[in-house]
Amino acid sequence: MTMMKTAVAAAASLILLAACQKSPPPPEPAPAPAPPPKPAAPPTLWEAYQSTLKQAKYIDLTHAFNPSIPVWPGFGPAKFKPSIAGHDVAGLVKKGQEYKYKPHGFIATAYEFTTDQYGTQLDPPAHWDEYGATISDLPPTFSVRPLVVIDIHEQAARDPNYHCTVADIQSWETRHGTIPEGAVVMIRSDWYKKWNEPQRFAIAPFPGIKLDALKFLHLERKILFHGHEALDTDTTPSLEGESWLMHNHFAQAEGVANLDQVPEAGALITIGFAKPEGGTGGYARYVAIAPPDWPHGVTIAEAPGAPLPKQQFPLKRDKDGVLRPTNETKETKGTK
Repeated sequence: MTMMKTAVAAAASLILLAACQKSPPPPEPAPAPAPPPKPAAPPTLWEAYQSTLKQAKYIDLTHAFNPSIPVWPGFGPAKFKPSIAGHDVAGLVKKGQEYKYKPHGFIATAYEFTTDQYGTQLDPPAHWDEYGATISDLPPTFSVRPLVVIDIHEQAARDPNYHCTVADIQSWETRHGTIPEGAVVMIRSDWYKKWNEPQRFAIAPFPGIKLDALKFLHLERKILFHGHEALDTDTTPSLEGESWLMHNHFAQAEGVANLDQVPEAGALITIGFAKPEGGTGGYARYVAIAPPDWPHGVTIAEAPGAPLPKQQFPLKRDKDGVLRPTNETKETKGTK
Protein backbone atom coordinates (compact mmCIF):
# COMPACT_ATOMS: atom_id res chain seq x y z
CA MET A 1 0.00 0.00 0.00
CA THR A 2 2.79 2.29 0.88
CA MET A 3 4.47 1.53 -2.43
CA MET A 4 1.24 2.35 -4.27
CA LYS A 5 0.96 5.72 -2.52
CA THR A 6 4.54 6.42 -3.36
CA ALA A 7 3.90 5.63 -7.06
CA VAL A 8 0.78 7.79 -7.12
CA ALA A 9 2.68 10.66 -5.52
CA ALA A 10 5.50 10.32 -8.07
CA ALA A 11 3.04 10.32 -10.95
CA ALA A 12 1.36 13.41 -9.56
CA SER A 13 4.72 15.10 -9.27
CA LEU A 14 5.53 14.26 -12.89
CA ILE A 15 2.16 15.62 -14.06
CA LEU A 16 2.69 18.81 -12.07
CA LEU A 17 6.22 19.18 -13.46
CA ALA A 18 4.96 18.69 -17.03
CA ALA A 19 2.25 21.24 -16.48
CA CYS A 20 4.80 23.75 -15.25
CA GLN A 21 6.98 23.15 -18.31
CA LYS A 22 4.17 23.88 -20.84
CA SER A 23 4.64 27.01 -23.05
CA PRO A 24 2.68 30.03 -21.90
CA PRO A 25 -0.37 30.86 -23.96
CA PRO A 26 0.35 33.01 -27.02
CA PRO A 27 -0.03 36.70 -26.45
CA GLU A 28 -3.05 38.48 -27.78
CA PRO A 29 -2.36 39.75 -31.35
CA ALA A 30 -1.38 43.41 -31.47
CA PRO A 31 -3.97 45.65 -33.07
CA ALA A 32 -3.30 46.38 -36.73
CA PRO A 33 -1.60 49.76 -37.25
CA ALA A 34 -3.90 52.51 -38.42
CA PRO A 35 -3.60 53.17 -42.15
CA PRO A 36 -1.57 56.28 -42.96
CA PRO A 37 -3.68 59.36 -43.63
CA LYS A 38 -4.51 59.86 -47.26
CA PRO A 39 -2.53 62.73 -48.80
CA ALA A 40 -4.57 65.80 -49.42
CA ALA A 41 -5.82 65.98 -52.97
CA PRO A 42 -3.94 68.58 -55.02
CA PRO A 43 -5.95 71.70 -55.67
CA THR A 44 -7.94 71.65 -58.86
CA LEU A 45 -7.39 74.33 -61.46
CA TRP A 46 -10.65 75.97 -60.41
CA GLU A 47 -9.43 76.05 -56.79
CA ALA A 48 -6.13 77.55 -57.97
CA TYR A 49 -8.10 80.19 -59.83
CA GLN A 50 -10.20 81.04 -56.78
CA SER A 51 -7.29 81.10 -54.36
CA THR A 52 -4.60 82.69 -56.54
CA LEU A 53 -5.51 83.97 -59.98
CA LYS A 54 -8.69 85.73 -58.90
CA GLN A 55 -6.71 87.88 -56.44
CA ALA A 56 -3.73 88.44 -58.76
CA LYS A 57 -2.91 91.70 -60.54
CA TYR A 58 -3.20 91.79 -64.34
CA ILE A 59 -1.00 94.11 -66.43
CA ASP A 60 -1.50 94.55 -70.18
CA LEU A 61 1.80 94.40 -72.09
CA THR A 62 0.20 95.20 -75.43
CA HIS A 63 -0.11 98.33 -77.57
CA ALA A 64 -3.46 98.87 -79.26
CA PHE A 65 -2.80 99.22 -82.99
CA ASN A 66 -4.22 101.75 -85.44
CA PRO A 67 -3.14 103.32 -88.75
CA SER A 68 -0.73 105.80 -87.12
CA ILE A 69 1.39 103.48 -84.93
CA PRO A 70 5.11 102.90 -85.56
CA VAL A 71 5.88 100.32 -88.23
CA TRP A 72 9.11 99.03 -89.71
CA PRO A 73 10.05 101.45 -92.52
CA GLY A 74 9.85 98.69 -95.13
CA PHE A 75 6.11 98.30 -94.51
CA GLY A 76 3.29 100.80 -94.78
CA PRO A 77 0.51 101.72 -92.35
CA ALA A 78 -2.76 99.85 -92.00
CA LYS A 79 -6.16 101.25 -93.00
CA PHE A 80 -9.34 101.09 -90.92
CA LYS A 81 -12.70 101.69 -92.59
CA PRO A 82 -16.37 100.74 -92.32
CA SER A 83 -17.39 97.30 -93.52
CA ILE A 84 -19.42 97.32 -96.75
CA ALA A 85 -22.05 94.73 -97.61
CA GLY A 86 -20.68 92.28 -100.16
CA HIS A 87 -24.15 90.94 -101.08
CA ASP A 88 -27.76 91.92 -100.79
CA VAL A 89 -29.46 90.61 -97.67
CA ALA A 90 -33.20 90.78 -98.03
CA GLY A 91 -34.79 93.18 -95.60
CA LEU A 92 -31.43 94.28 -94.14
CA VAL A 93 -28.84 95.69 -96.52
CA LYS A 94 -28.01 96.17 -100.18
CA LYS A 95 -24.68 95.29 -101.75
CA GLY A 96 -22.16 98.14 -101.38
CA GLN A 97 -23.99 99.73 -98.47
CA GLU A 98 -22.08 100.70 -95.30
CA TYR A 99 -23.31 99.00 -92.14
CA LYS A 100 -24.62 101.51 -89.56
CA TYR A 101 -26.19 101.28 -86.14
CA LYS A 102 -29.27 102.76 -87.78
CA PRO A 103 -30.92 101.22 -89.75
CA HIS A 104 -28.99 97.91 -89.60
CA GLY A 105 -28.63 97.56 -85.83
CA PHE A 106 -24.88 96.89 -85.92
CA ILE A 107 -21.64 97.99 -87.53
CA ALA A 108 -18.38 96.29 -88.46
CA THR A 109 -14.90 97.45 -89.38
CA ALA A 110 -12.73 96.42 -92.33
CA TYR A 111 -8.95 96.38 -91.94
CA GLU A 112 -6.30 96.59 -94.64
CA PHE A 113 -2.87 95.50 -93.43
CA THR A 114 0.33 95.85 -95.39
CA THR A 115 1.95 93.26 -93.14
CA ASP A 116 1.34 90.86 -90.28
CA GLN A 117 4.42 92.39 -88.62
CA TYR A 118 2.31 95.11 -87.06
CA GLY A 119 2.03 96.48 -83.54
CA THR A 120 2.69 94.19 -80.59
CA GLN A 121 3.38 90.91 -82.33
CA LEU A 122 4.57 87.33 -82.16
CA ASP A 123 7.01 86.28 -84.87
CA PRO A 124 7.11 82.58 -85.84
CA PRO A 125 10.10 81.05 -87.67
CA ALA A 126 8.25 81.19 -91.03
CA HIS A 127 8.88 84.95 -90.97
CA TRP A 128 12.46 84.20 -92.11
CA ASP A 129 12.72 80.46 -92.82
CA GLU A 130 10.93 78.70 -95.68
CA TYR A 131 10.86 75.53 -93.56
CA GLY A 132 9.75 77.35 -90.41
CA ALA A 133 6.57 76.93 -88.39
CA THR A 134 3.83 79.42 -89.22
CA ILE A 135 1.71 81.22 -86.65
CA SER A 136 -1.03 78.60 -87.02
CA ASP A 137 1.49 75.85 -86.20
CA LEU A 138 2.26 77.16 -82.71
CA PRO A 139 0.95 74.78 -80.04
CA PRO A 140 -1.66 75.77 -77.43
CA THR A 141 1.02 75.27 -74.76
CA PHE A 142 2.22 78.78 -75.59
CA SER A 143 -0.74 80.05 -73.56
CA VAL A 144 0.64 80.49 -70.00
CA ARG A 145 4.30 80.59 -68.94
CA PRO A 146 6.60 81.95 -66.20
CA LEU A 147 7.62 85.54 -66.95
CA VAL A 148 11.17 86.84 -66.51
CA VAL A 149 11.94 90.55 -67.00
CA ILE A 150 15.58 91.52 -67.61
CA ASP A 151 15.89 95.23 -66.85
CA ILE A 152 18.31 97.24 -69.02
CA HIS A 153 16.40 100.54 -68.97
CA GLU A 154 19.13 102.47 -67.13
CA GLN A 155 21.78 101.36 -69.63
CA ALA A 156 19.42 102.22 -72.52
CA ALA A 157 18.80 105.69 -71.06
CA ARG A 158 22.55 106.35 -71.29
CA ASP A 159 22.97 104.62 -74.65
CA PRO A 160 19.89 104.17 -76.91
CA ASN A 161 21.79 101.47 -78.81
CA TYR A 162 22.42 99.36 -75.71
CA HIS A 163 21.82 95.64 -76.23
CA CYS A 164 21.16 93.13 -73.44
CA THR A 165 24.20 90.96 -72.66
CA VAL A 166 24.87 87.59 -71.06
CA ALA A 167 26.19 89.53 -68.06
CA ASP A 168 22.82 91.28 -67.70
CA ILE A 169 21.09 87.89 -67.66
CA GLN A 170 23.55 86.46 -65.14
CA SER A 171 23.03 89.51 -62.94
CA TRP A 172 19.30 88.73 -62.92
CA GLU A 173 20.05 85.14 -61.94
CA THR A 174 22.30 86.28 -59.08
CA ARG A 175 19.28 88.06 -57.60
CA HIS A 176 16.47 85.67 -58.52
CA GLY A 177 17.92 82.23 -59.28
CA THR A 178 18.16 80.27 -62.52
CA ILE A 179 15.70 81.25 -65.25
CA PRO A 180 12.95 78.59 -65.37
CA GLU A 181 12.98 76.28 -68.37
CA GLY A 182 10.19 77.16 -70.77
CA ALA A 183 9.87 80.73 -69.50
CA VAL A 184 9.23 83.85 -71.55
CA VAL A 185 12.03 86.39 -71.08
CA MET A 186 11.16 90.01 -71.76
CA ILE A 187 13.86 92.68 -72.11
CA ARG A 188 12.79 95.90 -70.40
CA SER A 189 14.30 99.01 -72.01
CA ASP A 190 11.43 101.52 -71.59
CA TRP A 191 11.64 102.13 -75.34
CA TYR A 192 7.88 101.57 -75.48
CA LYS A 193 7.43 105.08 -74.03
CA LYS A 194 8.37 106.46 -77.47
CA TRP A 195 5.42 104.66 -79.11
CA ASN A 196 3.74 108.00 -79.80
CA GLU A 197 6.82 109.10 -81.78
CA PRO A 198 6.36 106.75 -84.74
CA GLN A 199 9.11 108.25 -86.90
CA ARG A 200 11.71 107.90 -84.14
CA PHE A 201 10.48 104.63 -82.68
CA ALA A 202 11.04 102.51 -85.76
CA ILE A 203 14.58 103.59 -86.66
CA ALA A 204 18.00 102.93 -85.09
CA PRO A 205 19.48 103.48 -82.67
CA PHE A 206 17.19 101.57 -80.32
CA PRO A 207 17.78 98.99 -77.55
CA GLY A 208 18.03 95.30 -78.41
CA ILE A 209 19.65 92.05 -77.36
CA LYS A 210 23.00 90.57 -78.40
CA LEU A 211 23.28 87.31 -80.29
CA ASP A 212 25.30 85.56 -77.58
CA ALA A 213 22.62 86.51 -75.04
CA LEU A 214 19.94 84.95 -77.26
CA LYS A 215 22.01 81.78 -77.59
CA PHE A 216 22.51 81.65 -73.82
CA LEU A 217 18.76 82.00 -73.18
CA HIS A 218 17.72 79.36 -75.71
CA LEU A 219 20.56 76.85 -75.60
CA GLU A 220 21.52 77.06 -71.92
CA ARG A 221 18.26 78.06 -70.22
CA LYS A 222 15.90 76.55 -72.82
CA ILE A 223 13.35 79.36 -72.72
CA LEU A 224 10.20 79.41 -74.84
CA PHE A 225 10.92 82.79 -76.44
CA HIS A 226 12.16 86.26 -75.62
CA GLY A 227 10.52 89.63 -76.26
CA HIS A 228 11.60 93.25 -76.62
CA GLU A 229 10.00 96.68 -76.87
CA ALA A 230 11.45 97.77 -80.21
CA LEU A 231 10.33 96.46 -83.61
CA ASP A 232 13.63 94.67 -84.29
CA THR A 233 15.78 92.30 -82.26
CA ASP A 234 19.00 94.23 -82.78
CA THR A 235 20.57 96.98 -84.88
CA THR A 236 23.22 94.92 -86.69
CA PRO A 237 23.21 95.32 -90.50
CA SER A 238 22.06 91.73 -91.02
CA LEU A 239 19.71 91.60 -88.01
CA GLU A 240 21.84 88.69 -86.86
CA GLY A 241 19.81 87.97 -83.73
CA GLU A 242 16.48 87.66 -85.51
CA SER A 243 18.10 85.65 -88.30
CA TRP A 244 19.58 83.17 -85.80
CA LEU A 245 16.28 82.83 -83.95
CA MET A 246 14.13 82.21 -87.01
CA HIS A 247 16.55 79.83 -88.72
CA ASN A 248 16.87 77.83 -85.50
CA HIS A 249 13.08 77.63 -85.19
CA PHE A 250 12.48 79.93 -82.24
CA ALA A 251 9.75 82.54 -81.99
CA GLN A 252 10.01 86.03 -80.51
CA ALA A 253 7.81 88.91 -79.32
CA GLU A 254 8.20 92.49 -80.55
CA GLY A 255 6.63 95.83 -79.70
CA VAL A 256 5.92 94.89 -76.06
CA ALA A 257 4.72 97.57 -73.60
CA ASN A 258 4.55 98.31 -69.86
CA LEU A 259 7.41 96.08 -68.72
CA ASP A 260 8.26 98.75 -66.15
CA GLN A 261 5.02 97.80 -64.37
CA VAL A 262 5.87 94.10 -63.99
CA PRO A 263 8.00 92.35 -61.34
CA GLU A 264 11.35 91.02 -62.54
CA ALA A 265 10.51 87.56 -61.19
CA GLY A 266 7.52 85.65 -59.84
CA ALA A 267 4.89 86.62 -62.43
CA LEU A 268 3.21 84.65 -65.21
CA ILE A 269 2.43 85.72 -68.76
CA THR A 270 -0.58 84.83 -70.89
CA ILE A 271 -0.05 84.76 -74.63
CA GLY A 272 -2.79 85.27 -77.20
CA PHE A 273 -2.47 85.89 -80.91
CA ALA A 274 -4.49 85.88 -84.11
CA LYS A 275 -4.25 82.58 -85.98
CA PRO A 276 -4.30 83.15 -89.73
CA GLU A 277 -3.47 79.86 -91.40
CA GLY A 278 0.10 79.95 -92.66
CA GLY A 279 0.64 83.37 -91.08
CA THR A 280 4.15 84.77 -90.82
CA GLY A 281 3.28 86.97 -87.85
CA GLY A 282 0.69 87.26 -85.14
CA TYR A 283 -1.14 90.33 -83.87
CA ALA A 284 -0.52 89.45 -80.24
CA ARG A 285 -1.94 90.17 -76.79
CA TYR A 286 0.39 89.67 -73.82
CA VAL A 287 -0.87 90.03 -70.25
CA ALA A 288 1.30 89.67 -67.15
CA ILE A 289 -0.19 88.11 -63.99
CA ALA A 290 1.54 89.47 -60.88
CA PRO A 291 1.11 88.64 -57.16
CA PRO A 292 -1.84 90.27 -55.36
CA ASP A 293 0.37 92.68 -53.42
CA TRP A 294 2.02 94.05 -56.57
CA PRO A 295 1.37 97.83 -56.86
CA HIS A 296 0.48 97.81 -60.59
CA GLY A 297 -2.35 96.21 -62.50
CA VAL A 298 -5.97 95.40 -61.73
CA THR A 299 -7.70 92.46 -60.09
CA ILE A 300 -10.68 90.57 -61.45
CA ALA A 301 -12.79 92.19 -58.74
CA GLU A 302 -11.76 95.61 -60.04
CA ALA A 303 -12.28 94.74 -63.71
CA PRO A 304 -14.64 91.74 -63.88
CA GLY A 305 -15.24 92.10 -67.61
CA ALA A 306 -18.95 91.33 -67.53
CA PRO A 307 -20.80 93.50 -68.12
CA LEU A 308 -18.28 95.72 -69.85
CA PRO A 309 -18.44 99.45 -69.08
CA LYS A 310 -20.70 101.59 -71.21
CA GLN A 311 -18.99 104.32 -73.21
CA GLN A 312 -19.61 107.87 -71.98
CA PHE A 313 -20.28 109.13 -75.51
CA PRO A 314 -21.40 107.45 -78.75
CA LEU A 315 -18.75 105.82 -80.93
CA LYS A 316 -17.72 107.73 -84.05
CA ARG A 317 -14.97 107.05 -86.56
CA ASP A 318 -12.04 109.48 -86.51
CA LYS A 319 -10.07 110.54 -89.60
CA ASP A 320 -8.22 107.18 -89.55
CA GLY A 321 -11.41 105.15 -89.36
CA VAL A 322 -10.85 104.23 -85.69
CA LEU A 323 -13.96 104.10 -83.50
CA ARG A 324 -13.70 106.42 -80.51
CA PRO A 325 -16.25 107.80 -78.03
CA THR A 326 -17.02 111.31 -79.32
CA ASN A 327 -18.75 114.16 -77.51
CA GLU A 328 -20.26 115.99 -80.48
CA THR A 329 -21.55 119.52 -79.99
CA LYS A 330 -24.30 121.04 -82.09
CA GLU A 331 -21.65 122.83 -84.15
CA THR A 332 -19.73 119.65 -84.99
CA LYS A 333 -22.58 117.17 -85.14
CA GLY A 334 -22.80 115.49 -88.50
CA THR A 335 -19.29 116.53 -89.60
CA LYS A 336 -17.66 113.18 -88.88
